Amino acid sequence: MARITLNVDGANHTIDADPDMPLLYALRNDLGLNNPHFGCGLAQCGACTVHVDGEATRSCVTPVGSVGSAKVVTLAGLGTPEKPHPLQTAYVAEQVPQCGYCINGWIMTAAALLEKNPKRSDKEIRDGLAGLKCRCGTHMAILRAVKRAAKEMA
Repeated sequence: MARITLNVDGANHTIDADPDMPLLYALRNDLGLNNPHFGCGLAQCGACTVHVDGEATRSCVTPVGSVGSAKVVTLAGLGTPEKPHPLQTAYVAEQVPQCGYCINGWIMTAAALLEKNPKRSDKEIRDGLAGLKCRCGTHMAILRAVKRAAKEMA
């Protein structure tokens, strides 16, 4: 066990944890955040995605001890109810959510992608989101929402 300080959504939190424990477990179990989600545990589905210093990161395979002083942003820290992130607004406008389990991964991955360059082609958006899973099959609505948000961010 080690005393680990994490900066999550702009606030510092200190936990006692095994440095090899996945960041996902610290976020959910120690900090009580209900996003990100546990999906596959193998970094293949994306439900656990967070930003670590602006990079989309699969938290289910990221050791909490490797985060160091990096800033971690979860879906809860991406926007607020008063000022949602353009992707959050676009998801509502395009009526994307069905079961909602995968939304964390799609939004967090798209947000990191669009922050680097919101003027992306359809192919660049599809390639940037490759590997994410949605069992409800809302992929087309997701792509419409990402394109809508990209226009607002450009």
